[in-house]
Amino acid sequence: MDYILEARNLVKTFPGVRAVDDIGFKVATGSCYGLLGPNGAGKTTTMEILEGITRADAGEVWYQGRAVDDNFREVIGIQFQTTSLQDFQTVAEALAMFAALYEATTDLDELIELCHLREFIDRDTRKLSGGQRQRLLLAIALVNDPQLVFLDEPTTGLDPQSRRNFWSLIEGIKQAGKTILLTTHYMEEAYRLCDQIAIVDRGRIIIEGKPDALLRQHFAPTVIRLPQAAVTNPERLPQDIQLVDGHYELFTDDVPQSIQRLENLGFGLGDCQISAPTLEDLFLKLTGHALRT
Repeated sequence: MDYILEARNLVKTFPGVRAVDDIGFKVATGSCYGLLGPNGAGKTTTMEILEGITRADAGEVWYQGRAVDDNFREVIGIQFQTTSLQDFQTVAEALAMFAALYEATTDLDELIELCHLREFIDRDTRKLSGGQRQRLLLAIALVNDPQLVFLDEPTTGLDPQSRRNFWSLIEGIKQAGKTILLTTHYMEEAYRLCDQIAIVDRGRIIIEGKPDALLRQHFAPTVIRLPQAAVTNPERLPQDIQLVDGHYELFTDDVPQSIQRLENLGFGLGDCQISAPTLEDLFLKLTGHALRT
């Protein structure tokens, strides 16, 4: 497999904390790779090391088979968690200004179409909605026609419709052959966009793989959830029925049998929920706490 980016044994320590603790992984060319984890897990510091913004205490970053050099930031695209835009500029002027910072740029008309900016191209950037602003910031990250794009929690704060629209943009960028490294708190986002994920906690990667393969590895195909009030004698429950965030959970590969079992145990089944396990279930199982926003 062809890998565009490789992190090798990255370490970064701040006073009192080892923020990145021997992290290493490879990103396949043309894929979307997701770094998941709670605030303070070390994923943003890892991203900053990979982007060349923060210097690692130890370890190396390789791009296209070679250790990164001073030219690296010229050939990648970055959409930060927060980015300030120049006041009293239109969207077109902002794009032109950022394009002027690079020797090589993509065709701006094509970029405007790709990121769906045409309808507000002459609007003052201060008057953009949240979704419009993120589309502009994505276009800015792509203005130098990078093959590798870093997206650090790009949909935080967007409403559900804007978030889904943004996912479609990212899928379009990936279909154009670009490689994406993504951090996110949204598990549905990670599941939809990422070919490979790594869950980071306390500065280390605790698991890595394809989302579906990881879920099959760690769970039965179905989870049954019932509210805590659905059982009157919780002290008599078997160990495979766990109380998590106010709900009892049972993972099973035989739903009818499990429903009958729960009924025999005295559960009220009126508010029973049946679904497939999620990436958040996986995180909870591995770390003992839910993803935090």
